Amino acid sequence: MKHGIEDDPGPASLATPGKKEAPPADPHTTVMVDKPGAPSGPGLFDRVRGSKRRPVIPAWARSTREFRSAAKGVGAYAGHVGAYHALRAPWYTLRLTLQVPYGVARFVSGSLRWVADAEGEPLRRTAVSHEDIEEYLKLSRQRDRRVRWRTALAVAASILGTVTALVFYVLAPAWMLAACGAVVALALGRLGQPADDPIIHRAVEIPKASKLTSEIVLRALGSLGIPAINQAQSKGGPGFAFTAPITRDGPGWLAEGDLPYGVTVTDVIDRRERLASGLRRPLGCVWPEAVPNEHTGRLRLWTGDQDMSQTRQPRWPLLDAKPLDLFTAQPFATDQRGRWVAQSLMYVSGIVGAVPRMGKTFLLRLVLLIAAMDLRAEIHAYDLKGTGDLSALARVAHRYRAGEEEEDIAYALADLRELRAELRRRAKVLRELPKDLCPESKVTSALADMRKLGLHPIVVGVDECQKWFEHPKLGAEFEEHCTDLVKRGPALGITLLLATQRPDSKSLPTGISANATVRWCLKVMGQIENDMVLGTGSYKRGIRANTLAWGDKGICWFVGEGADARIVRCVEVNAPTADALAVRIHALRKKADTLTGHALGEASEASAGPTYDLLADLAAAFPSGKAKAWSEDIITRLAELRPEVYGQWTPEQLAAAVRPYGIRTVQVWGTTEDGKGANRRGLRRTDVLAAIAQRDAGTAAA
Repeated sequence: MKHGIEDDPGPASLATPGKKEAPPADPHTTVMVDKPGAPSGPGLFDRVRGSKRRPVIPAWARSTREFRSAAKGVGAYAGHVGAYHALRAPWYTLRLTLQVPYGVARFVSGSLRWVADAEGEPLRRTAVSHEDIEEYLKLSRQRDRRVRWRTALAVAASILGTVTALVFYVLAPAWMLAACGAVVALALGRLGQPADDPIIHRAVEIPKASKLTSEIVLRALGSLGIPAINQAQSKGGPGFAFTAPITRDGPGWLAEGDLPYGVTVTDVIDRRERLASGLRRPLGCVWPEAVPNEHTGRLRLWTGDQDMSQTRQPRWPLLDAKPLDLFTAQPFATDQRGRWVAQSLMYVSGIVGAVPRMGKTFLLRLVLLIAAMDLRAEIHAYDLKGTGDLSALARVAHRYRAGEEEEDIAYALADLRELRAELRRRAKVLRELPKDLCPESKVTSALADMRKLGLHPIVVGVDECQKWFEHPKLGAEFEEHCTDLVKRGPALGITLLLATQRPDSKSLPTGISANATVRWCLKVMGQIENDMVLGTGSYKRGIRANTLAWGDKGICWFVGEGADARIVRCVEVNAPTADALAVRIHALRKKADTLTGHALGEASEASAGPTYDLLADLAAAFPSGKAKAWSEDIITRLAELRPEVYGQWTPEQLAAAVRPYGIRTVQVWGTTEDGKGANRRGLRRTDVLAAIAQRDAGTAAA
């Protein structure tokens, strides 16, 4: 609609002669701009082409894995029930036999009460107490009629039953008499069992969960306190338009529909606790989520039969520790419906974040164990907490360290330097390979199989990584190495996995967090920590790990490469299980001759030497008496100082190495060897000395 707008009538000379001019339009008149007869929406064929067709065969029936899992579950249930009752059958028989006298007494007394119409006695007494003669006479006549035909029926049944029993006793074979006697005895024993002590107990306690209905869903949404929903329901509307019937989906119920205009799925997720109260279900059973590729008001509500943290997970397919290929996705968790969730560990880098005691280290150890099952993979495991939680990996790791002492820091730093050198070597190898072998300029599974190329997968896992980046002297160098591995490593077959309980900008530098493609976020405390792990804007999109409960151990928001964020429950591999898996993997690697480094008792070649201080080396490398120097000259002096470290450095590497310290390259005027003046990039001595002073001041304050 347009308000106060009308078309220009044009010049007065163009008006038709003899006709009166139209009066000027009221500027406050509302003019409709919708054309009458215009299409109200896309045509039939457009709607058909853009329609979403529901699968004819359910997803669980199309998936061989899910179908086998369901069949195994049913078979295991039937086998357990059969074995449970078969083992207790003699005890059941003995107890039923002992209850036969009670069963006979109950049968006789019940039959006599039925014949005498004892069930009508309370009504007749009520009529007498109220002195209602007419009602009493009516009930008495009814009793007389019942007693007459019931007595006749009882006498006939007694005679017929006695005759039948005698005939069976004379004519029936012995086995039939024994079977009939056993059946009658067991039936009488069953009749005589106490009501509070049943003889046969359930073999499996099946959790009871009420069916999810539209009334329950609407009631729960109405209890959230969202004005638009409450207004719609107060006017007689539902406040929620179901787009599909409520169906059974795995071990739970699935409802899907549209929220009122202006209400988003995030609004409902923010009130998840209220929603669980409205549904009268535990918090771990209620999982509202947005529908991918739909508008933000399309809600998918899945309600489980049991709390996600308490449901029994299916057996982990990798528990047998068989060799696998890291270039293919491997299962590591299940979703709310109990379906396996898989992720490849190649071409990615990952971040694990959580508050303490929520399963962060368990998850990192699980992922590293998966990586170790690829017998080609080289594992680098660092436990900076120092408690030995990753000790199972020590059997198979190329590099392993537990602790944060200076020798541990030196060991890790030497390893990262080696990895940076390996990164450059791999880039050169890929660059020189024929295009038919390496068409996309990245490491593939086929190239990893060629041992002579040395392009095997390398997976680095660091628990409590903030200990590296917060180191007062070497933190900047750790950040430089890890940032380079996160950015360039995935294409070259190197995966870096960092776990921290303090996901802030100091503990997890933004250059790393911004380039990690896989995220696991268990419970965190607030929005900042949530977005540091899951990515900026995740909190606003309703991806909120701070809403997870303290009892949700191992449950996290998972963001895989190219996939939407989802709630998953990671496989719980405790320390004894991890040790058993590591023993099997060690045997497989020994047989395949792929044990290297720490697994063979070798130490890092550079770990025994002293660590270098880049800033101190820069100060020493500056030409005497000069305030500025070219980067080429500084690199030459650094190479003379430590050839094993700086021998292959370039001006670009020097600029990247000093950037974390706040040092930037500047234009420096100088003279070349032939005496000509030139303007090139370089460093200022004052910047290096200021960085050293700032670092030392921070160390003293700490």
